[in-house]
Amino acid sequence: MSKSFEEQMEQLEKIVEELEKGELNLEESVSKFEEGIKISKQCNQTLEESEKKITILVNQDGEIKEENFETT
Repeated sequence: MSKSFEEQMEQLEKIVEELEKGELNLEESVSKFEEGIKISKQCNQTLEESEKKITILVNQDGEIKEENFETT
C-alpha cells in the first residue's frame, strides 16, 4: 500500500531531522539521504500529477466558466 502525500512528507521531515542531528555514521547517513531523495521524487511526482488536475472557476461577464489551471 502506498503512503499518502502527507505521510511521505512526514517521513521526509523525520529523515531530515535525523541527518541534521549528525548522530548517524557515514553509511547510515548515505542510506537515509538516498531514501529521502526517493521520497522527494515521489512527492514531486504527486504534486505534478495533482497540478495537472486542478481547474479554476473564472467569472467572465457574470458567467462562471471552468478553465485548466496553468502555472507560469
